[in-house]
Amino acid sequence: MKQVHIVVGITSIVVVSMAALWGAWCWYRGRAGRSFWRLMRAGQTIVVLQAALGGVLLAEGKKEPSLHLIYGLLPIGVSFLAEQLRIASAQAVLDGRGHESASAVGDLPEGEQQTIVVQIVQRELGVMALAALVMAVLLWRAAVTAG
Repeated sequence: MKQVHIVVGITSIVVVSMAALWGAWCWYRGRAGRSFWRLMRAGQTIVVLQAALGGVLLAEGKKEPSLHLIYGLLPIGVSFLAEQLRIASAQAVLDGRGHESASAVGDLPEGEQQTIVVQIVQRELGVMALAALVMAVLLWRAAVTAG
């Protein structure tokens, strides 16, 4: 079981790091592709799986340093917080332009709608790419502090 935990841990670091790098590139370009969101969701899923495997190892009596446990669980919290910030960032763009909701944007000319959508996408990408970077660093630290 410990070998599976190690393999899934390495996979989580690689996938989340790829999401961070790809997300930063997409943010820089101002466009999000499906590949970023797939990488991000895959990374989030693998991180939860990794934590569950760690929980099984703890239940089996394996002892790990407290720092390993903290660094291993923090990425889940970062991911959750990032999702909340992503939602808030879309509303911040709408509020900044004086729109109460996304449906109000539908009444605008198509050019303005596109501008707002690009701003929302870029903010969401920035939030999630930064979250992926923080998650990758925490996962790497968890690996380094493993016993």
